[in-house]
Amino acid sequence: MLTRQIIPAIVLLAPALCRAQDENAGEIVRRAEEHMRGNSSYAEMTMTIVKPDWSRTVSMKTWSLRNEFGLVLITNPEHDRGAVTLKRHNEVWNFLPAIDRVIKIPSSMMLQSWLGSDFTNDDLVKESSIVNDYTHSISGDSTIGGRPCYRITMIPKESAAVVWGKIVLFISKEGYLELRSEMYDDAGVLSKVLTGDQIKEVGNRRLPTRWEMHPADAPRQKTILTYTHWQFDIPLDESFFSLQNMRRVR
Repeated sequence: MLTRQIIPAIVLLAPALCRAQDENAGEIVRRAEEHMRGNSSYAEMTMTIVKPDWSRTVSMKTWSLRNEFGLVLITNPEHDRGAVTLKRHNEVWNFLPAIDRVIKIPSSMMLQSWLGSDFTNDDLVKESSIVNDYTHSISGDSTIGGRPCYRITMIPKESAAVVWGKIVLFISKEGYLELRSEMYDDAGVLSKVLTGDQIKEVGNRRLPTRWEMHPADAPRQKTILTYTHWQFDIPLDESFFSLQNMRRVR
């Protein structure tokens, strides 16, 4: 009789337990994003593009404000210097100093390569929000670089304008570090893998300072992002992220 009483109770509790797990997964992703971004940030970094028969390195500065605003300025090499990518809410723009033109990037071009790298426009400016545009569920545990991690599967909401059919995030249980992202296309085929390592003290937080993006179908190529300087919660105003400032920022 006791068993008969317990089984219906478990069945009734199961949906609530699933909802709680989803809420916990969403909270984990939110904390990881806040830890990575802060309210505002400034960073200097290098991007090394490695192909089977060539490689090159690009230096840049980046500014961000919450999840709505981002700006990337190329500082080296000479022929790319002064190029700017700007994100304002859901709009993305490029400034090309060689032709002195500001060009709006349509949603259809968000998957295009950025400066010939394995990063896309969407990767660099984060047009989509992994917190608001996806549903989240904990799909298991894993270990990345010796750190126990949550494995979180993210499925896009029907109303979300996103480029991936699914993303699997690996977030450390201690410190909420995003250590690995697997991006799948609409057919469920693995497209790219982003991994983070070289964890260091950055201001008042610990973060991966080196990232590698690997396309799944090209094992001999990769793009490496290495942070050389990183500041958080700096004074920044929305007016900094303007079309006019794309020409002025240095």
